[in-house]
Amino acid sequence: MKRRDLIRHLEEHNCRLVREGGSHSIWQNTHSGKRTAIPRHTEIGEYTAAKICKQLEIPIP
Repeated sequence: MKRRDLIRHLEEHNCRLVREGGSHSIWQNTHSGKRTAIPRHTEIGEYTAAKICKQLEIPIP
């Protein structure tokens, strides 16, 4: 999955960028308060994308 597609999915489900780290971006679900790190690669594996969505408590794309 392309990183930009995952970011678009996160934004559609009320998640926002908290801060940029060295090699990851930290995103937070504004409803649940859950946070997770998203790697800054152009391609993110399907398994990794699913884990990110589960951690943020949003549906898997």
